[in-house]
Amino acid sequence: MATKPKTVQFIQYITVLLFLTLSVTAFGGNPNWQNAQWIWQEEDGPSNTWMSFSKTVTIDEVPEVVEAYISVDSKFWLWINGEMVLFEGGLSRGPSQSGAWNRKENITPANSWYETVNIQPYLKKGKNTIAILVWYWGRETHKGTHIDSGKGGLLFSSEIGKQNVVSDSSWKVLQHPGYDNTIEPASKSLVQYSVKFNASKALNDWSDKAWYSESFNDSNWNFAVEKGKLGVAPWYNVEPNIVPHLINHGLQNYKNYDDSKFPFVSDGTTIKAILPFNKQITPYLEIDAKAGDTIFITTDNRLNRITATYIAKDGKQSFESFSWMNGHEILYTIPKGVKVNELKYRWMSVGEMVGKFEVDDPFYQRLWWMGNNTLFVCARDNFMDCPDRERALWIGDVADQVGYLFYTMDNAGRQLLKKAILQTTAFSENGVMGALGPLRVRELVAQTLQFIAQGIWPYYLNTGDKETLEKAYPYVYDYLALFPMQENGLPEYRKGKSPDSWDWVDWGVKNTADKQPIQMAFYYFALKEAKKMAEVLGKPEHIKWYSNRMKTMKPAFDKAFWKNGYYSTNSEKLKDDRANAIAIVSGIANPAYYNQIVDNVLIPNRFSSPHFEWLAEEAMCIAGRYKASLERMKVQYQSQVDKKEMTTLYEMFPKGGSYNHAWNGSNTIFSKYVAGVKPTKVGWSEFTVMPELVHFKSIQKSIPTVKGTINIDMKKDRKSYQLKLESPKNTTAIIGIPKSDKEITIVTVNGTMVWKKDKNKNQLNGLEFKAEDDKFLMFTVQSGDWAFEASYR
Repeated sequence: MATKPKTVQFIQYITVLLFLTLSVTAFGGNPNWQNAQWIWQEEDGPSNTWMSFSKTVTIDEVPEVVEAYISVDSKFWLWINGEMVLFEGGLSRGPSQSGAWNRKENITPANSWYETVNIQPYLKKGKNTIAILVWYWGRETHKGTHIDSGKGGLLFSSEIGKQNVVSDSSWKVLQHPGYDNTIEPASKSLVQYSVKFNASKALNDWSDKAWYSESFNDSNWNFAVEKGKLGVAPWYNVEPNIVPHLINHGLQNYKNYDDSKFPFVSDGTTIKAILPFNKQITPYLEIDAKAGDTIFITTDNRLNRITATYIAKDGKQSFESFSWMNGHEILYTIPKGVKVNELKYRWMSVGEMVGKFEVDDPFYQRLWWMGNNTLFVCARDNFMDCPDRERALWIGDVADQVGYLFYTMDNAGRQLLKKAILQTTAFSENGVMGALGPLRVRELVAQTLQFIAQGIWPYYLNTGDKETLEKAYPYVYDYLALFPMQENGLPEYRKGKSPDSWDWVDWGVKNTADKQPIQMAFYYFALKEAKKMAEVLGKPEHIKWYSNRMKTMKPAFDKAFWKNGYYSTNSEKLKDDRANAIAIVSGIANPAYYNQIVDNVLIPNRFSSPHFEWLAEEAMCIAGRYKASLERMKVQYQSQVDKKEMTTLYEMFPKGGSYNHAWNGSNTIFSKYVAGVKPTKVGWSEFTVMPELVHFKSIQKSIPTVKGTINIDMKKDRKSYQLKLESPKNTTAIIGIPKSDKEITIVTVNGTMVWKKDKNKNQLNGLEFKAEDDKFLMFTVQSGDWAFEASYR
């Protein structure tokens, strides 16, 4: 099918951009930018600049509500009257395009984010000191998600009563001399720099008062230079950050360095400070030292490392490096003779780790915990592949994360996924939805198709956010229309048409990926989920188009690839578990073949990396082979779970690449199939609890949904099954009482018998008997607290 004319595409893009801007503006108040100017020093940069801004404001009364709106390139820290208000605001730039994408001229204009910050609690009558430290990166990387404006800048606006405080030339500014901006970047892949700080050049006054303190004397600072009002290049328009602020967990002790270990005098050997698990942290220290003593801080990461170098002044002092790093161990190299008074770290996280899964098997319990940690360390400005190599928004990795983020993360995770969807689609080019964004449209066909099927549609299903679906959908349709159909009933295999496309599917075992059936199955999967989008949005022509393609593809797929398993070539040479797994998960495989696929391919062959591993495990669950799925999972992850010093999961099996890679998705299997909990209607208005307990005797599960938290407690023994359910308001749950190859004799709910073998079913307010099949007795319950108990014979 031909792509739309460029005029139509442009109108469609402008419409989506307008929707995007209006919707996100509603998220964060109503800033008055009328008199605000982008400000900086006279020089536009340079790169890796830490710029200090100060403004004194006098107010007669403190209003009940005061919000500040702040936009920067690239990050900022805010103090008022010497008190920290926000630790690390700002996002990697690039919420949406504000002009045409011109690859030939390397022009990628983009809007900027702004933050909404409640500053009312920090204000007082009289003089108030507003201090902002801005870190301007001034660079891009080939795999990054940050679009460099080319100029450092701060835009500020706050209505304090009748006074409109804005950034302009009345602010004082000074490039912080303590930070060395001449150091080389941490790596060619990470946009962030390491930190080198010289305490003897710190901005303190004669009384050692910090530059951000109340009434600090900044008389020798320069006045800021105005660079232009809102809308000016290179910052363009500003859009509110739709992701809640990072949660500041405060300074905490390392596992092996509590308060009882201090003070001590360094003997010069490297100190290994152990984190409870792999986190995103900023390291902190308090020392007594002499001028010139140099301390080096790094982590146990073996890939690209963010580091900190601190050159001490004389006496007692403290330091925290604001360029976040991660790892299992934070390594401090402190010169011999330096007195160490404190070693701590600050953990910043996107939302809270509110989801829970607890089982009576320690292996699977630990694997869940490691997967959970991996998800959280791979989320910050965006979902990322890993935090210690690229920090890049690979949308195939995001699709893997989507499988379990709705079982784990609170609203911050949902908003971060929304941001990924809006950025990825808004930066499409000629119909191509890039797999690495928003910096460039790099096409990886399998990842884009996976993101449509397992990223965009699940977002809507779990949230009910129709507005975002409306914005993303045109790009979904445009991309799927790029695949011409062949006479054999299958679409033409697409390698990608963008200049730096990558015909890649998976790492795994070398030369085993069967790309043809993998792409065909993913395309079918994307068609199926896009059809659901079209049904929601009322697009009958598209529904028909999807249906016709799917109807043609299903028999054609069997004809082209079925050879006692799905293979594009000699079945004796290539029995790819990935191709066969996605065939089942997508729905294109003939159900009559499921057991053959499991027995002939998925059990004996384990070629996949973790990127596809969870899909193989899910395929086995769909085939009804839950025990085999868990057994495969255990074989694949055993060595990692046994490695007790590890708290996150590797990029490859049994290890290799990064040791905290986003695409480990076995937690999806625990949540969706073992606990059996999944939404069946939009926004969790209806969900099922159909557990497949296999060998587990107890499961506790908490799920943070848009309707509220679902709490589940299951117990099973030879004679009985108990389920306690706390279900949020405005939800309906379909409860399956597992038969477990036994005969159920009695079911009681909240102490009342509601079902007895060969007897009438008693009714209970808010509960109805729904159905019975070979595996479950099913009941429908409304929101509230329910206690089920079934007896077996």
